[in-house]
Amino acid sequence: MTYTSGEKQKRIFAIFAASSGNLVEWFDFYIYAFCAIYFAHIFFPKADPTVQLLNTAGVFAAGFLMRPIGGWLFGRIADRHGRKKSLVLSVMMMCGGSLVIACLPGYDSIGVWAPALLLLARLFQGLSVGGEYGTTATYMSEIAMKGQRGFYSSFQYVTLIGGQLLAVLVILILQQFLDEDQLKSWGWRIPFVVGAIAAVIALFLRQTLTETASNLANQHKDAGSIRALFRNHKKAFFTVLGYTAGGSLSFYTFTTYMQKYLVNSAHMSIKSASGVMTGCLLVYMVMQPLFGALSDRIGRRNNMLLFGGLGAIFTIPIMMLLQGVTQGWVAFIIITFALAIVSFYTSIAGIVKAEMFPVEVRALGVGLSYAIANAVFGGTAEFVALSFKAEGHESMFYWYVTVMLIGAFFVSLRLPRQAPYLLNDH
Repeated sequence: MTYTSGEKQKRIFAIFAASSGNLVEWFDFYIYAFCAIYFAHIFFPKADPTVQLLNTAGVFAAGFLMRPIGGWLFGRIADRHGRKKSLVLSVMMMCGGSLVIACLPGYDSIGVWAPALLLLARLFQGLSVGGEYGTTATYMSEIAMKGQRGFYSSFQYVTLIGGQLLAVLVILILQQFLDEDQLKSWGWRIPFVVGAIAAVIALFLRQTLTETASNLANQHKDAGSIRALFRNHKKAFFTVLGYTAGGSLSFYTFTTYMQKYLVNSAHMSIKSASGVMTGCLLVYMVMQPLFGALSDRIGRRNNMLLFGGLGAIFTIPIMMLLQGVTQGWVAFIIITFALAIVSFYTSIAGIVKAEMFPVEVRALGVGLSYAIANAVFGGTAEFVALSFKAEGHESMFYWYVTVMLIGAFFVSLRLPRQAPYLLNDH
């Protein structure tokens, strides 16, 4: 299909608008984790056991439990009422959650309502980010130009990783200008205000989006139906679930858990480990379009097979090498190599799922399968790793990741050489 210059510009702007919202969503989601050390005492005083329970429940529920519900809810909205509406609603919800946290009084002012409202705000954010993935992946895959879809849809993970890096950067800037007492008193609220303002900008950008789902698709009797998804597309759903399980586990292992691994197992200083991981994530972000473009040449199936195969072969050697590393630059090279392997998956994570489902249940199929696998395997990666370490069997975690990647390889063998469902070519 031939695109005019104007058509290309419209599609590139649409990808920018969609992905900017994705960056904001993940920035807002990650900033909570980075700021928690500064505001925990405001909402969760140790003297009150009820508040402690709310703290535990909030971290768990908001982090991962709400994602499958968000995947189902926003996937249904996207398939029945359009991708644009779902994308606008998800970023509005994230904006609201950030604004509530930024303005929320502490326990000393309103008592138990403070942690309860914080929990509610995090539930909304968890719901939002759970719905964001599937709809953004679907939209970016459908709006991208034919023959370059791997390249353009890879920007979903560019902005996902970018959101994490931006959260780190904002915290580092605040630490330069505010002392610890100021950060614990009021400075921690600034990143949430920044996130809310950025979400408003993303909201205006998303309102300019061109809808990719046709009225015919929205009015289809199976549009957004979970019953139809499992009745007609069960095999596709569990195939996506299978390789997403390995993908999410490896992603969280070599990103969020890796900093703790360098400190606890390689005995690096926290500052050194933070520096190494910031550099690794920056390179990892830049890698995504390159590996996405590679999939346009060699095919999504081959990308996935390389991910599963190379991951299964190298995970144990990588983890064992890192355990004995003493120099930051060596750790940087090893982790970057690991993230390059993961990039075979993350660069095409959205499009390889979107191509498995027809348009009337595409956002639901992508969002729900991702959210379940991410909650069960990605969200538990750190817990499983630390549990094995506590029992004195840390190497069992390496085998656990390897077995899941072997599974991803064999599930990827089931992928057809050509996509089962063509994306929109309008």
